[in-house]
Parts: sequence; C-alpha cells; structure tokens
Amino acid sequence: MNDASLIWSYLSSQPLLWLTATLAAYWAGDTLFRALGRKSFANPVLIAVVILGAVLWISGTSYQTYFEGAQFVHFMLGPATVCLGLPLYDNLKRVRRAALPVVASLIVGSTVAVVSALLIGRAFGLDDLLLASMAPKSTTAPVAIGIAERLGGQPTLAAVMVLLTGIFGAMIATPLLNALRITDWRARGFSVGVAAHGIGTARAFQVNETAGAFASIGMGLNAVLTAILAPLVLSLF
Repeated sequence: MNDASLIWSYLSSQPLLWLTATLAAYWAGDTLFRALGRKSFANPVLIAVVILGAVLWISGTSYQTYFEGAQFVHFMLGPATVCLGLPLYDNLKRVRRAALPVVASLIVGSTVAVVSALLIGRAFGLDDLLLASMAPKSTTAPVAIGIAERLGGQPTLAAVMVLLTGIFGAMIATPLLNALRITDWRARGFSVGVAAHGIGTARAFQVNETAGAFASIGMGLNAVLTAILAPLVLSLF
C-alpha cells in the first residue's frame, strides 16, 4: 500500500497524467455515446465531465493540479474558435442568399441569450459579479472568459456556465427542433450554434453536415455580437 501511495503521489504531480485522463474520459464518453446510438441524452462531454469529476473527487486532486496538465486542451480552444471562420468562408454564397434571416435570428438569439440569463439571475437575487459571469454563457469559452473578465465577473464561473449551457443545449436541441417541426438544416444548425456554442455545434455536425456548417457560422457570429451586447445589456441591470 505504501508503494502504491508513493507511485500515485508521483504520477498525480505530473502534468501528462491529467492530460491523458482528460482525453481518456472523452474517449470513454464518445464510446458510450456511439454505443447508445448517438442519443442526445448520452452527450460525450457530459459523460467525460462526470468521469473526470469522480476521479478528481476520489483522488482528492485540486482543480489547480488538474489544470496544470489539462491546460493544453484549454489552449487549443483558441485556435479551434478561429478555425470556425472556414465554414463561413465555404458557405459564404449560401449565407448571402439568406442574409436577412441570418442577421435577424442572430440579433434575436444573442439578445435573448444575454437578457434571459440576466433576468433570471436578477430574479434570484444574484450580485453583479455573478451576473457578469452569466451574461456571456451562450458564447464559446475563450470569448466568454474574456467578456467576463472585462465585465468584472469570474472567468472560472463563466467557463462553468458556458459548459452547462452547451451540454444542455446539445441534449435538447434535436428533440426540441423535431417537436417544433423545423426541417431546414440551415435554421436548425444556426440556432444551435447561437444558443449552445461549440458543444452544440459538435452535436449539429453529428446530425447533419449542413447543420454543422451553419452551427459553426452561428457560433462565430454570436461570439462577436455577444462581446458587443453583453456590456450594453449588463449596464441596464
């Protein structure tokens, strides 16, 4: 037992362990997701979060220790977000043909995402720091963290809100859009991208390529608009 404790103590201090654990947790989540027929409720990100949370809790590992190893994944969020410009370029002609509904849905979606979060937060009596952390919840993590810092919020809490929003959006998007009988893949994808950022976009690509492309467009445009809207709307609260 002493030898095992010493080995674990050494391994847990190595950054590579937690990077490997992060990738392994997502692999397990994706494997289960595929085994269950790609059902919305079996979101691989949610499964990975549960697995990692359990491992950290059981091992008594702090978030700071974990992040030292997993920060490479966090770093890659930035380049991945920039790459979202490619679907916009590839579908530029289709976006131009639907410019009016795209702009209208973007403005409405971004505004509702920010205002609804602040109204709910205010109704529950949350303070300004928490409101500032919640405002950018529907945009991608690197942008949301930057917006939260600029507004005086807590970046870590903003990242948690982004994660929860993305997971929830990815889980309910397909059954909700089916129930609403929305069949246009462009509209389905764009709405998911605006509301549920990267995790929702990943789900859209799993369902349909066109939906995934427009989800990427919605996610990228929403990130830009939220950076403008969030400070303006928050000042009203």
